[in-house]
Amino acid sequence: MQQQQPLYTAQGQQMPQAPAVITSKDLLYLTDMMSWNLIALKKAHFFASQCQIQEISQALEKVCQMHQRHYKQILAHMEKHTNQAPQPPSQMQQQQMQQNQMQ
Repeated sequence: MQQQQPLYTAQGQQMPQAPAVITSKDLLYLTDMMSWNLIALKKAHFFASQCQIQEISQALEKVCQMHQRHYKQILAHMEKHTNQAPQPPSQMQQQQMQQNQMQ
């Protein structure tokens, strides 16, 4: 089993926990993880529907449910960290809204 390395700040001090920030690189990786789970979910469901042996079919459906659970957990984690506070509209968006109101 691999042990986790402690987190350190730029000054070399140990951090008590990871910061509650998701970077754009993190979001891309989480998106990939969702894609992998969705593909695995679909494949497990397909093979379960094609399988003639009941025990194997049930095991594949459990695999399908596990990947669906993982997909939902990753999605909830992303939503939690990306929708913390609504972003104010940019200046360009404000100008576009004003132009739309005039029309």
